[in-house]
Amino acid sequence: MGTGTTTGIELRGLTKSYGTVKAVRGIDVSIARGETVALLGPNGAGKSTTIDILLGLQQPDAGTATVFGLTPAKAVDSGSVSAMLQTGAVIRDLTVRELVRMMASLYPSPLDVDEAIELAGITAIAHQKTQGLSGGQTQRVRFAIAVVANADLLVLDEPTVAMDVDGRREFWATMRAFAASGKTVVFATHYLEEADAFADRAVLMAHGRVVADGPTTEIKAMVGTHTIRGTLPDVEIAELEQIAGVSRAERRGEAIVLTCSDSDAAIKALLVSHPELHDIEIAGAGLEDAFIELTGGADEDGA
Repeated sequence: MGTGTTTGIELRGLTKSYGTVKAVRGIDVSIARGETVALLGPNGAGKSTTIDILLGLQQPDAGTATVFGLTPAKAVDSGSVSAMLQTGAVIRDLTVRELVRMMASLYPSPLDVDEAIELAGITAIAHQKTQGLSGGQTQRVRFAIAVVANADLLVLDEPTVAMDVDGRREFWATMRAFAASGKTVVFATHYLEEADAFADRAVLMAHGRVVADGPTTEIKAMVGTHTIRGTLPDVEIAELEQIAGVSRAERRGEAIVLTCSDSDAAIKALLVSHPELHDIEIAGAGLEDAFIELTGGADEDGA
């Protein structure tokens, strides 16, 4: 199935306000066919509004959104888009299999129902009524409903909420295999490690704007900080913060953690002044560090 075009997703100059609240303030994002892209940002960053516009559930105040060369509404009508959203209950009084079969009937080229059920890892509960499912099981049923469509674009809004650690791991292993078939996947998550591990690239949003867009390795490099960890008892934090290249020092028992603007200068000076330092680790900024730094700060509009 397909729309007959190599064009991917184009969001250009999107703005959207709800009364005095500016939810989206000029979003520009291009997503190629076959990419897996994570939308990241704190609550209120504009992720859900952007997803609603992408799915044709909201109209922007200004700007344009196209999906495979079509308006979002036409792309959805053509069967090229499926979604797994946070809101909305699954239909009650049906078995899981009946619900997945019913949703498959709405699309032009669906997956085999049993294949979708197996992909979602819910074969064991396929005979159960939907109202008796746990939160994690319901999320997996939502996923089965989304993948059975066999759509070119799959949109996931916080897909692993209510799943335990093992469930999340299994979910993303399945998603990786699904995306490898050439599907385009856009997902919003607050689990930063999921974006780091599974996205081709991340779009980091804050205050309704894109503040970073690229592979997570590039986003982490934007922060430019490194951390030195090691064992060094009986040295005052104030002394460590005076070392060249150190911007912040913490003590954790006998261990120290130094946040550095210049880790090379810091480790050289540290080993000269404290040669007894041992169990040394030097690490670049993690995605969480980049997230905090790039999305922090006051909103210039005071929202």
